[in-house]
Order: sequence, then C-alpha cells, then structure tokens
Amino acid sequence: MGSIQVSIPYGLVAFLIIFCSNFKPSFSHGKDKNTQRRIDDTHWREAVGTWYGPPTGCGSDGGACGYAKAVSEHPFNSMITAISHNLYKEGKGCGVCYQVKCKNNPCCSEKPVRVIVTDLCPECQHNHFDLSGTAFGALAKHGEEDNLRKSGKLQLEFTRVECDYSTKNVDFKIDAGSNPYYLAFVVEYAEGDGDVSKVYVRDCLAKPDDWTPMVRSWGALWKYNSPTEMRPPFSVLLKSRYSGSVLVAENVIPKDWVPGKTYASLVNFKV
Repeated sequence: MGSIQVSIPYGLVAFLIIFCSNFKPSFSHGKDKNTQRRIDDTHWREAVGTWYGPPTGCGSDGGACGYAKAVSEHPFNSMITAISHNLYKEGKGCGVCYQVKCKNNPCCSEKPVRVIVTDLCPECQHNHFDLSGTAFGALAKHGEEDNLRKSGKLQLEFTRVECDYSTKNVDFKIDAGSNPYYLAFVVEYAEGDGDVSKVYVRDCLAKPDDWTPMVRSWGALWKYNSPTEMRPPFSVLLKSRYSGSVLVAENVIPKDWVPGKTYASLVNFKV
C-alpha cells in the first residue's frame, strides 16, 4: 500500500508552532484560592468556650464591633460571642457567623448552635469563644442550661457558616461624630459571608461609577474623611471578603440624615 501524504498550508504550520510554544497547561484542583479558603473554614476545629455577662443576657452592650444595643435585638437575639484575636482579625471578623457545639460534658447537647461575632476577648488565647450567657446555655441539653454555665469552661468544636438574617436587609448605623466632611457608620446584618472586606461611598454629585473607598476605623465601623463637603443622599457599595459579591444600596443615607441614626437599605447579599 502506498503512503498517503497530506499537505498542510504553511500559514497553518506557522500558527501551530506559535500556539504550541506559548501554550502553558493549567491544572485546576477543584476551587479557586478564595473558595478553597472558604471550604477550609467550614471544617470543624477545636476551641475553648467560656461565657460572660448575665446568665441569660447578651454579654456586653455591643463590644468591640460597635453593634451596641443591637446585640440583644432581632436578629442577633443575644446569640453572640466575643472571640480571640486570631478570629477577630482586627475587626475583619465582626459579623461573621459560626456554628459551635460542646463536648466532653454530660450537660452538652452536642447539637450545634449558630452565633455571631460581635466582640473581642482581649485576654483569650487562640480559637477561644467567649459566649454570651444565652449562647452558652443554648449548648446544653434541655433543662441543663444552668448546670452547664456552672462549669464555666468547655471544649468546643466550631465551623464557619453563612449568616442568615431571615429577610432583614443591611443597615447603616451612622456614627455620632459624622458631619458633611466626615462620614462613618457601622455595617449591620450582612448576610452570606457576613464578612465585609471593602466599603465605598458616593454622594449625589458623583458619577454613577465614581465610588470613593472608605477605611475600617475599628470593628464594623467604616469611615471617610472628605476634603470637600459631601452632598447627600449617599449611596454605599459593599464587597464581601470570600465570595467577592458586590452589593449596592442606592441613596440609602437620605438628604436629611442625622448622626446617630440607623438607616435600613432595601438590599442584602444572597444566602
């Protein structure tokens, strides 16, 4: 049998040579970096659990995240926790939700409960949850809440979970010191990641895509010092840390805004 010869146009040969020389194979092992971090955060890990404040209370009144009285109200409902520095992350951990469960105590139900980070425990060591009295008692078998609190300290397991505030939208609590040249507010009730990584503001004179970055002042409080007078209403853009989701609250802070007041948006991240 004779051989078969195939004639390939010179232009195609040149293309194949250039393509192959520049081709670099890329192998993906599952998820991207951010998603992988999120998966890692959902593993159950060891922790220490204590409690503070009244036995059936909300710990402190707001604490190092700046949520103030909201910690005892819906949707926090006193199911909150202070955390060690490694989880607080200089305020980046504020608003993050965890499931925690206790073990090695006969009063433990071993059923997980969800808690929200609202405070820092300055003296706590690595992976330490200093729960409100209410949240600590929720770890107990029915009727054993007081006995569990008497133990004072527990071995816990914890995992990162998404926040779900049952259809409540994001709120912006304006700092009492805010004025036309200085705007600061606490971001409350961010669903999903619960971890706001970036915040931008836009006044009514700016173009639709002209967003000004704010900086974290402390906890969940974000601020912006303006060189010129800002003109309300103000719109706010939020970006979540792990998913990278973006949320825009248009004109959420009105023309007649007042320092110290809270303004509810009409939007929230999807769970």
